Amino acid sequence: MKRIAWTLQILLTLAFGAAGTMKLITPKDQLVANGMGWANDFSHTQVQLIGAAEVLGAVGLVVPAATDILPVLTPTAAAGLTVLMAGAAMMHLQRGEPPVVPLVVGLLAAIVVWLRLRETLARSRVTV
Repeated sequence: MKRIAWTLQILLTLAFGAAGTMKLITPKDQLVANGMGWANDFSHTQVQLIGAAEVLGAVGLVVPAATDILPVLTPTAAAGLTVLMAGAAMMHLQRGEPPVVPLVVGLLAAIVVWLRLRETLARSRVTV
């Protein structure tokens, strides 16, 4: 199960890191021109905040688990990204667009939540 969790975490980190960085450094008008019409529904600052949340979530998926410093932050980051993708799916539905990508990515993040919480809870059980 650890291999599955790590594989998902790395894939999601790459995806969210790239997507978030793009939203942080690309002007809103260029995002729209590149096919991200949803950006028209948000201000430039809001698009950058979404990007920042994605980048921070990407860091949170790997760093706490890899360093074993506050590893509970890994499922917390995955939960935050799951909520972010639920919001993205709703926004796409409101725009009449299929929410396939945010639903799939959100489901993968939810699986990371489940796998890492399960591991965290198993570690914290006190044996006498």
